[in-house]
Amino acid sequence: MQLRKVTAASAAVLALALTATACGSDKKDSGSGGGKKITIGIKIDQPGIGLKTPDGKFAGFDVDVATYVAKELGYKAEDIVFKETKSADRETAIERGDVKFIAASYSINDERLQKVDFAGPYLLAHQDILVRADDDSIKSPEDLNNKKLCSVTGSTSAKNVKDKLAPKAQLQTYGGYSECLTGLENKVIDALTTDDSILAGYASQANFQGKFKLAGFKMTNENYGIGLKKGDADLKKKVNDALTKMVSDGSWEKAVKANFGPANYKNEPAPKIGNIVK
Repeated sequence: MQLRKVTAASAAVLALALTATACGSDKKDSGSGGGKKITIGIKIDQPGIGLKTPDGKFAGFDVDVATYVAKELGYKAEDIVFKETKSADRETAIERGDVKFIAASYSINDERLQKVDFAGPYLLAHQDILVRADDDSIKSPEDLNNKKLCSVTGSTSAKNVKDKLAPKAQLQTYGGYSECLTGLENKVIDALTTDDSILAGYASQANFQGKFKLAGFKMTNENYGIGLKKGDADLKKKVNDALTKMVSDGSWEKAVKANFGPANYKNEPAPKIGNIVK
């Protein structure tokens, strides 16, 4: 009888221990490593920036930056969960806690700073245009007058050009940048406009290499930052420290060349943390 009592008690203790362990394994995004998961928001449809490949993996400059930062926060590569965050959903995803941070061609601006905080910037991009490699007719933004200029539906890039630089540009809006590229390749349109980093990513794809070129107009400054929940000063410092280390140890330059190099992208030097170029 005594033996059975001890066995029953031991079983109860073991069951409690297993229950506690199971509950602990469900915790996510604690802000430190230790085998727990971290969910990071990225783009999954921008080659060179953030792309989900056919084999289910993720590639691009933002993916490389996010992976480096996560590792510096104590997470292994297998602990990272990448989550698609479309442009219109980024602030909501951060505020709701769906992601720990976002690295998704996320430009820092005053309007967004009302809702979220940013670490960085980690890349200074510019609005530019992409043209066919053999087209020398567009030497300045004003040369876009009477040209067919493409951008995606909902983007402000083409409107910026028409409102400020080339009022006679003929705007063409497509559902995605890939459609614009096809139109550009087939001479249905004359130029595609958005951030130069995004353009370089598309032009770096194997099936497009050598077909297009960036004009280098630098029409706007776009400071890419890592979006964080507002008020999380501790995480912001840790992410900034990680970005600083990424630049200093050469990993940043290596990622730029790997993701944008085939398009001959003349990137700006790595920005200093906290230095927002207006």
